Amino acid sequence: MKTALCDAFGIEYPIFAFTRSPAVAAAVSRAGGLGVMGCVSYTLDQMKAHLDWLSENVDGKPFGIDVVMPAKYVGRGDIPSVESLEAMIPEGHRAFVEQLLQRHDVPKLPEGMDAYHGLLAWSVEQAGPQIRLALEYDIKMVVNALGPPPPDIVEACHAKGVKIGALTGSVRHAQRHVENGVDVVIAVGTEAGGHCGDVSTMVLTPEVVDAVSPAPVLVGGGIGCGRQIAAALAMGAQGVWMGSRWLVSEEADENPVVQQKLVAASSRDTVRSRSISGKPARVLKTAWTEAWDARETLDPLPLPLHFMLTAEATSRMNHYAADGHEGASDLLTSPVGQIVGRMNSVQSVQQIMDELVEELEETLARLGSSRP
Repeated sequence: MKTALCDAFGIEYPIFAFTRSPAVAAAVSRAGGLGVMGCVSYTLDQMKAHLDWLSENVDGKPFGIDVVMPAKYVGRGDIPSVESLEAMIPEGHRAFVEQLLQRHDVPKLPEGMDAYHGLLAWSVEQAGPQIRLALEYDIKMVVNALGPPPPDIVEACHAKGVKIGALTGSVRHAQRHVENGVDVVIAVGTEAGGHCGDVSTMVLTPEVVDAVSPAPVLVGGGIGCGRQIAAALAMGAQGVWMGSRWLVSEEADENPVVQQKLVAASSRDTVRSRSISGKPARVLKTAWTEAWDARETLDPLPLPLHFMLTAEATSRMNHYAADGHEGASDLLTSPVGQIVGRMNSVQSVQQIMDELVEELEETLARLGSSRP
C-alpha cells in the first residue's frame, strides 16, 4: 500500500486530503494521511491562528497548505487595492446579484455582521504572504490550486525543504509544472469538486503519469472509496487527492444545511459552473447556479472580480440558511465533486479513513490473488 510519496512525506497511507477545515486536516494527518489546509478564505491573522492550532494538534504528523495563485487574473503584477478592483465590478452585475437575492427573500446581513472578505487570497499578491507565513511552521507541502507556482515561491519552499504540488487538468499544464520545479503533480479530472477541466479522471491520469514520469502524480476527481484509490494506483499514480469526501465529516466546519444537501444529493446533482469564482468549477446544482448559468444571464466576471462580487451574497445565504430560511437554502451551493452520490452520511474523519483503508487493502488483496 505504501508508495514512494508515502515514504517522502512520512505518512502511512497514500491519501492527501484537501480541506479548508484545520480540524479535518489535523484528523487526516493523525489517521495516517496528509492533511492539506486550504487557505484562500483566510486572512493572515486567521491563517496564523489556524497554523498555530494545527501545529499543536497533529501529534507531530506532517501537514501542508493549499493556496490559489492563478496564472491570469485582473490586476496581476499591479498589486491593486481592494477599492480599485471593486470599482471594476459593473453595476449591472451588482444589480443582478441583489435582484436574485430579493427574488428569494434573502435579507441583508444583520447590522454589525461582516461579510466574507471580498478579495481574500485569489492572487499571487495575497497568496505570497500566506506562503511566507506558512514557511515559518513545520509544514511539508505547499499546493497551488490554479496555475504554475511562481519561480520565487518554488525556490522559497525548496530552500525550507518543503515540497511543491500543483493541480492540473491537462497534460500540457502538467509538463509545465514539472519544468517549473513542481515536485508533485496533481491530476484532477472533471469529476472533481471546485475548479476542474473537462477531461475525465480515468482518461487524464495515465496521460499525465506518462507525460511527467518519473515525477510522482496524485489523482483527484471522483475519489471517495478504497476501490477508487486502488484504481488510481493501478493507473500509475502514487496516491490520491481527496477534497469532497471531507465536507460531510463531523470535524468539518461546513454549514449544517450544506451538509444536509450534500448527503441528500446524487452524483447527477452537480454542475460545472462559473457562478462561484468566474472560472469553471464543479459545484452543487442549486437555484444560484441555475440563475448564473441561464443563457440570458450576464457573463460571470474574471478572477478575482466575480468572487468579490458574490462574497457578500454568499455570507447572506450562509447566515440565513443556517436559521432555516427557505430561499437562502434554495440558493446555497458548495463546491463538490460527482462523488457526492456516495456521501450518504456524516461520519468522523477517522471512520472515513478506516473505511477507505479497509476497502483499499481488500481490493489490493483481491487483485493480487486473481487469475486471468
